[in-house]
Amino acid sequence: MSSRFQLANAIRALSMDAVQKAKSGHPGAPMGMADIAQVLWGDHMRHNPSNPEWANRDRFVLSNGHGSMLIYSLLHLTGYALSIDDLKSFRQLHSKTPGHPEFGYTPGVETTTGPLGQGVANAVGMAIAEKTLAAQFNRPGYDVIDHYTYTFLGDGCLMEGISHEVCSLAGTLGLGKLVAFYDDNGISIDGEVEGWFNDDTGKRFRAYGWHVIGDVDGHDPEAIEQAIQQAKAETSKPSIICCKTTIGFGSPNKGGKEDCHGAPLGEDEIELVRKELKWPHAPFEVPQEIMQEWDAREAGSQLEAEWNDTFIAYREAYPDLAAELTRRLSNRKSADFKGAAKAYIKKTQEAGETIATRKASQNAIEALAPHVPEFIGGSADLAGSNLTLWSGAKGIDAQDASGNYIYYGVREFGMCAIMNGIKLHGGFVPYGGTFLMFMEYARNAIRMAALMKQQAIYVFTHDSIGLGEDGPTHQPVEQLSSMRATPNLTTWRPCDATETAVAWRAAIEHLSGPTALVLTRQGVPTQPKTDEQLKLITKGGYVLSDCEGEPELIIIATGSEVNLAMQAKAELANRKIRVVSMPSCEVFDAQDDAYKQSVLPKSVTTRLAIEAAHGDFWFKYVGLNGGIVSMNRFGESAPANDLFKTFGFTVENVVEKAKDLLG
Repeated sequence: MSSRFQLANAIRALSMDAVQKAKSGHPGAPMGMADIAQVLWGDHMRHNPSNPEWANRDRFVLSNGHGSMLIYSLLHLTGYALSIDDLKSFRQLHSKTPGHPEFGYTPGVETTTGPLGQGVANAVGMAIAEKTLAAQFNRPGYDVIDHYTYTFLGDGCLMEGISHEVCSLAGTLGLGKLVAFYDDNGISIDGEVEGWFNDDTGKRFRAYGWHVIGDVDGHDPEAIEQAIQQAKAETSKPSIICCKTTIGFGSPNKGGKEDCHGAPLGEDEIELVRKELKWPHAPFEVPQEIMQEWDAREAGSQLEAEWNDTFIAYREAYPDLAAELTRRLSNRKSADFKGAAKAYIKKTQEAGETIATRKASQNAIEALAPHVPEFIGGSADLAGSNLTLWSGAKGIDAQDASGNYIYYGVREFGMCAIMNGIKLHGGFVPYGGTFLMFMEYARNAIRMAALMKQQAIYVFTHDSIGLGEDGPTHQPVEQLSSMRATPNLTTWRPCDATETAVAWRAAIEHLSGPTALVLTRQGVPTQPKTDEQLKLITKGGYVLSDCEGEPELIIIATGSEVNLAMQAKAELANRKIRVVSMPSCEVFDAQDDAYKQSVLPKSVTTRLAIEAAHGDFWFKYVGLNGGIVSMNRFGESAPANDLFKTFGFTVENVVEKAKDLLG
């Protein structure tokens, strides 16, 4: 039997060889953490390489994702569909081994990591999902959801502020099956971290309520094994194992230095490493006996088979629960959702209320949530303003995780990154709220959801200068443009209660990316619509009010400004005006040309867009000679009506702009 040291050396060798062949990458972390990885993956990870999506597998997140060759080596060695040729294609176009781990590219990679701190945030989300799903579905003798979430993280992850947000919450929620391994190697890109990072990490995590196992020799397998056993024995708290390691372990001249952090070792140094580690094999060559010892396919298939037997017995004892769990893990909607949503949309139109769309959003949650039991909601300490709570909401806490609502506290970035982890785990549809302005704190987590095409629903309220007296610090201007520029992110800014209900249905049904619901603080009237127009809302943009024959002017608006457009049209009763409501530009742009032409015909070039946000985005619809009533500066602190008047969002100003365009 090969020694643990030689098993770990297989990781080191593959990592340094792949980085060298690619002529770029980060060999230091994989070489430094190889011994920790060997013990964890060799003795503790419950997974099945033949089925990377087995529901009850342990999750592994490489938060310090620059060390991607660590996880690629592990996946290859343990038997996932990742060949030696894939490793040789490290960092090359369309390979399964991109520079940072990317969800969907590599079998066995649970989440996209690289932006430091977000991996551990995703891991917290996965651990919340595991604990909550287990509390909802497990029954005595049937622990059908019962697994760990493991994450590797480095100094950079701990320096990023998001690590504080999520690790603090993880301690509060008592996530006992979350185990983090801190790679304490004292080195970052700029050199020895003591000049800019000398926190007492153990004290910090104890203050969060974590179980801290400190001063573990990260190159001593017995010490690592003992630490993992201690972590798993503590079931009421998350654990962090602080491992002292040498970055680039095995490199005589670059080990322990920043030189090996983000650059190939070089051919000469690699030869020295082979001698130092007593690894006399050619590049990318791993002896067969070592490959056989690493191979986890047979053991993994056995683990899954045993779980399948348990689930069969569970299904016999609790058929309804088993069917519901299967549905949720399969990402299918409940049988009654479609009908309930259709009926509710019709009801909102018939009610004809004047209501803030944030309140309309809460009403939609109240109506739809009973048909979406996989909902797991939350807000970043703004539930009373975002209106994300509903009558069936139940908070999740350390003692009782069976609820469906997370009080995230003032943690916008952490909230959105945790939502990504929850969705990646499976079994839930997460939604979370904050003010639109504070999506800025969460922007990179939203971008990661879009990059991974993960369903997350953002409830962004207080969408414009309409929030009033809180002033420009809280009044979003440029945020809509930036969200619309983000690939795979669908943004809805509904004009009334009906469009809000349609937007919620669309967000729940949209499985291939995140959705942002952008909602007003102030009340807006429900616009009259025919049954056909109700159907057309789903196309993202539609003709709300038309004229006889071809229009002279098309007014396009979103959100609260749709009512302004309708009022302006009434004032221009002697002209041929079409009003287009455009709640989702992305959805509209995805329609076929025939439909888009029916709404915005090329023959009508005189167009005016109205939106209480930055206006440059709208040139794509109105043309360079079109008109735009928008914000071109930050707002002010004043009552909303005064601000709308000051910045030109009045019937008089829109009519004047329209007349200028009409000539």
